Amino acid sequence: MAIHQDWAEAIMDGSKRVEFRKRRLADDIETVLVYATAPVSKIVGHFMIDEIVSSTPADIWARFGNVGAIGRDAFFTYFNGKSSAVAILVASAQRFEDPLELNDIYPKPGIPQSFSYLPSTTPALAAVV
Repeated sequence: MAIHQDWAEAIMDGSKRVEFRKRRLADDIETVLVYATAPVSKIVGHFMIDEIVSSTPADIWARFGNVGAIGRDAFFTYFNGKSSAVAILVASAQRFEDPLELNDIYPKPGIPQSFSYLPSTTPALAAVV
């Protein structure tokens, strides 16, 4: 999942305990690889999903805004014109000692625009996830 470098860092240090998205992940996803966007441009760690909640932006903000590490105005700007919002609750996060380049993964995935799915059998990930 591509996450702005500041938010990726906040997830890794535990200060951001929910990731807000406009689209829901597949129901069988349990682990999210955190791809910190430029200038980092690396997979810096991963987190386990506690729960995925879909609702209106107002409800998601009321329930999870205090643990999302984002201001109210920025949150509602992000969801402007949307009738639904998704909150991905972080159960636990682990930072990789050595962040992974996308080139380290075979077959090499494209840079995720939002998120993309990788098979759980991807060799380069087996040792870290």
